[in-house]
Amino acid sequence: MEYVYAALLIHKAGKTIDAATVKKVLEATGVIPDDGRIKALLASLEGVNIDEAIKKAAVVAPTASTAAPTEAKPQKKEEKKSVEEEKKTEEAAAAGLSALFG
Repeated sequence: MEYVYAALLIHKAGKTIDAATVKKVLEATGVIPDDGRIKALLASLEGVNIDEAIKKAAVVAPTASTAAPTEAKPQKKEEKKSVEEEKKTEEAAAAGLSALFG
């Protein structure tokens, strides 16, 4: 995701999105750049009008005011389920680790 953010930042600054610039931005943020990922990013952005893509994404994404209101009780039940699922996942992971160490 940081590669996409770097490209958006470079675009917003009005600079050309190229490998060297993406690499500099990533290094400035403390990310170790991967040349393969940079090449893939540049290839996927080839021929893309970033401004148009952002406008389309803004139209498609729902806003908080248009989202359907949710009830408080179902959310609590979902939260309880997710906590229980997390405990089960943690237990399974611990069991798997114990198998590694005998």
